[in-house]
Amino acid sequence: MSPILDCIVNKKSSLNPVWIMRQAGRYLPEFREIRKINQDFIKLCLNDSLSKEITLQPLRRFKLDAAIIFSDILMVPYGLGQEVKFKKNFGPMLGEIDIDKLKTIDENDFVIKLSPIYNLLNSLKSDKLLQDKDLFGFVGAPWTILVYMLNKQSPKKEISHKIFNDKEYVGILLQIIDKFLKIHIKNQFDSGASVIQIFDSWAGLVDEKNLEKYIYSPTLSLVNYAKSIGVPVICFPRNIKNYKKYVDEVKPDAINIDYNIDPKQISKEVDITVQGGINPNILLKDNDSIKREVMNYYNIFKDKPYIFNLGHGVVPETNPNSVEFFVNSIKDL
Repeated sequence: MSPILDCIVNKKSSLNPVWIMRQAGRYLPEFREIRKINQDFIKLCLNDSLSKEITLQPLRRFKLDAAIIFSDILMVPYGLGQEVKFKKNFGPMLGEIDIDKLKTIDENDFVIKLSPIYNLLNSLKSDKLLQDKDLFGFVGAPWTILVYMLNKQSPKKEISHKIFNDKEYVGILLQIIDKFLKIHIKNQFDSGASVIQIFDSWAGLVDEKNLEKYIYSPTLSLVNYAKSIGVPVICFPRNIKNYKKYVDEVKPDAINIDYNIDPKQISKEVDITVQGGINPNILLKDNDSIKREVMNYYNIFKDKPYIFNLGHGVVPETNPNSVEFFVNSIKDL
């Protein structure tokens, strides 16, 4: 069994596995070379040959315990027929929704549209670089996908609640999102993903009275489905205020934590495998600072199942040598 699966499934506490969110990305010069001549992000995600190369780039450099596919959570709205574009220095821009068309989308058409992602997983699972390592697939949580589809761009720090006024419309859209997220999870698992991570990027925007409706219940539906088909699931509810309550309600196999919360509190309150929490900006500092932070998290979680990772993705200005030092420091524990 791979170190990450052993940590999640058997709650093994002495393995110190590590992978990094956005480990394949803009901080790597070899990624930037590919991106320079492939400006259309969606097309790049659907190019299974280039996506494979990008997915494997960090594994050639670092002693990581997993690869995560080069893709995006917005491939699901794209698969549902909503226009998705990425504007430089702005982020995603989504088109209008035709709810009547969404109601009639055929499952096979959706799967065919996203088939390059499943081809990517199939080609990766037997790659020698992934021997004894995990292969992560992922989806956005229902709430986060709903926000993007309705808001049509990143909400940043707030969102207009007017877009949720039509409760019937929102309810129908959530049902559609739930159905196709499950299809996407199953196809990733069937194609070779050994773990699924659910990213709820905008969980922190939901007030307490609406957490059950928009966060707990919809995400639990996905978690239960993932468990029913036999794939371990890690949830990352970014900026959620009460991790213990989230874990109790959603019941993931593991929980990824933010860098702006106290890891000591998490280690006391949460009894499942914990992942992440380290501030990505630590990788912008000197090696001594990086080593201290690694030791800090090691000492907090050394008797508990813990997967080393960040509390968000690697920032673009990160030096790859710092990532190498970070990973090696963990491997030397």
